[in-house]
Amino acid sequence: MLTRAPAYDDELATGPAFDALLEDISSRALEFRENKRITRDIVEKFQEIGVYRALVSRRFGGLETSPMSFLGLIERIAWADASAGWVASFGVSATYLVALPIPTLEKIYANGPDVVFAGAIFPAQPVKEEKDSFIVSGRWPFASGCTGASLIGVGIAVEGESGGLPRTAVVPATTVEIDETWNTIGLAGTGSHDVVLNAVPVKKEWTFIRGGAPSLDAPLYKYPSLCLAAQVLAVVGLGAAQRALDEVVKMAAGRKSITGAPTMADRAQVQNAVGESEAMLAGARANFYAVTQEAWNILQDGHAVPEGLANRIRLSATHVAQVCADVARNCFALGGIAAVQKDNILARCLQDTVVVAQHAFMGRGNYEAAGRVMLGRGGRAGYP
Repeated sequence: MLTRAPAYDDELATGPAFDALLEDISSRALEFRENKRITRDIVEKFQEIGVYRALVSRRFGGLETSPMSFLGLIERIAWADASAGWVASFGVSATYLVALPIPTLEKIYANGPDVVFAGAIFPAQPVKEEKDSFIVSGRWPFASGCTGASLIGVGIAVEGESGGLPRTAVVPATTVEIDETWNTIGLAGTGSHDVVLNAVPVKKEWTFIRGGAPSLDAPLYKYPSLCLAAQVLAVVGLGAAQRALDEVVKMAAGRKSITGAPTMADRAQVQNAVGESEAMLAGARANFYAVTQEAWNILQDGHAVPEGLANRIRLSATHVAQVCADVARNCFALGGIAAVQKDNILARCLQDTVVVAQHAFMGRGNYEAAGRVMLGRGGRAGYP
């Protein structure tokens, strides 16, 4: 199991039921990879342990937990399997669904808070307006977790609206066609397929601007939504990189070379690589959770998170993603020829962390965006 607990933990990520779930996920990771989806029974177990109610308002039966606790939960799931962690991370959807009107939220949570939402924003598709509805058609790629969702959100372009992120239309999953296009080297089990809608009418009150003003007044919903959206994905890299390092440490203790070289743990280059990787991972993790806690403290005191701190949060997410890919690459190299097998855990951790680091929210280009903000040159659309 995870040898180093995340910086933040709570009742969601502890106990026999949670440990059993991690064991189950870890043992079935190759199944998810082969089938290109997290199975329905795992999604249901996520619902049972509170993944999808964690960030839902107490008003609707949710837990309204802190960002740190949710991130720690996702990190632990991602240690078992990065694809499972990625799908679980979309429990974050509750924090931007609160931009919907209260009556719409009451309908969404009418049967309880454990609602599974998935979505794909880009490319925003133009819509026609008919009375109080938008008529939505188009195709959207990268809809992670769509095969297990009950609600799907898609980006729409409304005439007269511009700047920032597009409007999102929320529809029942039953109105959506899933085109199973997902075929990747990493995060293969996320089911990030294309979703297709054909002239689906969506009431205007079922649309929202991601990051728009929340309908609920609580510190959680004032946390910068795009920052948290990046963090919940970046933390998947933390879980996967930690798994890779744990596997190397376990392997090194008893692995001998067929050529007669010293046991792996007795080789200087292995000792150096393990020590360096631990320092890289621990430093990135500490900064990641520290800026999250700093923002949370400010919100708890009734103040808004300043732009500079929001920028540091985004920067920490980018740094975590990039460092985790480097750590997993180091671990892969230490695995030797055995690690090149496509089902080897070190190969999978490398592939998963590299894909996390490729995401637009955590790609290396975000270093430039962070620097622009720090130097007073402004950010860019959707950042931070």
